[in-house]
Amino acid sequence: MKPQKVRLNKYIASTGYCSRRKADELIESGKVKVNGEIVTELGLLINPKAKVSVSGDVIKPQEFKYIRYYKPAGYITTMDDEKGRKTIYDILPEEVQNLKPVGRLDKDSTGLLILTNDGDFINELTHPSVKVPKVYRVCAQGKLTLNDLTLMEKGIEIEKGQIAYAFARIIDFEGKNTVLEIVLYQGLNRQIRKMLDILGHSVISLKRLSMGPVDLSGLKKGQFKYLKPKQVEQIKNYLKKLSNENN
Repeated sequence: MKPQKVRLNKYIASTGYCSRRKADELIESGKVKVNGEIVTELGLLINPKAKVSVSGDVIKPQEFKYIRYYKPAGYITTMDDEKGRKTIYDILPEEVQNLKPVGRLDKDSTGLLILTNDGDFINELTHPSVKVPKVYRVCAQGKLTLNDLTLMEKGIEIEKGQIAYAFARIIDFEGKNTVLEIVLYQGLNRQIRKMLDILGHSVISLKRLSMGPVDLSGLKKGQFKYLKPKQVEQIKNYLKKLSNENN
């Protein structure tokens, strides 16, 4: 029985090299070869046993892994850092060293990170059109008012021409400080910190509690757990539903 053919972009994504969207760009730019021949046809069906290379490097499908990780403070969310700062890969075990983070948390922030070698999954979770809600618990200096929350919802210009939005509610007041729950649908760099700085309320602590249906339940700081196939399928169905609602 002949193996069922697969789309070239799906094959490339199955190797963890990149997402299907990025694979299409690589194909169009002439960087992909199948059995030694350059191909530029999008949607091309190939034998899964074919020899595929990108920019001269032969790539092969790999088993996808997905983990939930409770990031502690003091580590940045990159594989390498030119400034020599500690990264999460300094403390993650070898078995997950090849997984890439879905989005980032800055050095001083804690909480949920999802890591995987599935490029399509990363793209789907972070694509702006899908609008996956990310929930944070934040302690900020000073006492925020309802007017502050309204300004965050209406949008604050954190960089020239860059408007950030957030939905926030006050959970509690701790002395002179405010504890907030903040929901983001964007993924701008240091978004919450910049918004609150502009409002005059610097962030004391920031923890991401969840991304869509994935949360920190059962995890302690520095711990990770593999997502089971059933959980991954539930997340993918959730993303499809969100995508349909937003398009």
